[in-house]
Amino acid sequence: MMRLVSWNVNGLRAAMGKGFLDFCKDTGADAYCVQETKMQQGQAEVDLSGYGEYWNSAEKKGYSGTAIFTREAPLSDSYDIGVSGHDLEGRSITLEFDKFYLVNEYTPNSGEGLKRLGYRLEWEDARRAYLKSLDSKKPVVVCGDLNVAHTEIDLKNPRTNHKNAGFTDEERGKFGELLGAGFTDSYRYLYPDKTGAYTWWSYRFNARANNSGWRIDYFLVSDRIAPAIKEVALMSEVLGSDHCPVLLDIDTGKIKR
Repeated sequence: MMRLVSWNVNGLRAAMGKGFLDFCKDTGADAYCVQETKMQQGQAEVDLSGYGEYWNSAEKKGYSGTAIFTREAPLSDSYDIGVSGHDLEGRSITLEFDKFYLVNEYTPNSGEGLKRLGYRLEWEDARRAYLKSLDSKKPVVVCGDLNVAHTEIDLKNPRTNHKNAGFTDEERGKFGELLGAGFTDSYRYLYPDKTGAYTWWSYRFNARANNSGWRIDYFLVSDRIAPAIKEVALMSEVLGSDHCPVLLDIDTGKIKR
């Protein structure tokens, strides 16, 4: 069994001041995949004894960034998605383990007024090709803040958000293409019809207290290893960010390459 946690911490240094390290010690996961670190490695000490550290930071200071902390040393590590132009914002890390690839991703947000939608769609196509290339070699587990609510039950107010970033037809369509390319949304695999299950809440309008949120943080797995999924938990009780952690328990004994 392997326990993986994904969390957009909205600034790792800030999160460490709000209990991030205690959370890690309490959950005892085999790997923590963190998005929106907003820092360079070495700007703060992340005291997770027994875990190796892998970082991909944005060129722009205080922006974006991903990191993975893992107990098991990977066979290899790589960064970004293999396409020039998508390698400036620290948005992806891939660790290769014996039975699968683990990909930690922070998908670009389309932004206010959808000003980055065009770039976002280019990223989606490049990312999907990259994941398919990995999947042709061994199964893939991809996690992170994917910045899209796929269906209407994945956010509280679908009607009023229809043309907003994260719930446009274009973004939802690209997510559907990714699933169609051979990947399973692990949460919906176990809980296909569950409502009120969110991972991000605006800081405005008392959204978290009212559970007026979006499910935009995911664990996806190659279709052929979906039966190895044991549990997926949206840990909405854990504070420290505007996102909550997502936990995946996967039976590695059932993963066949």
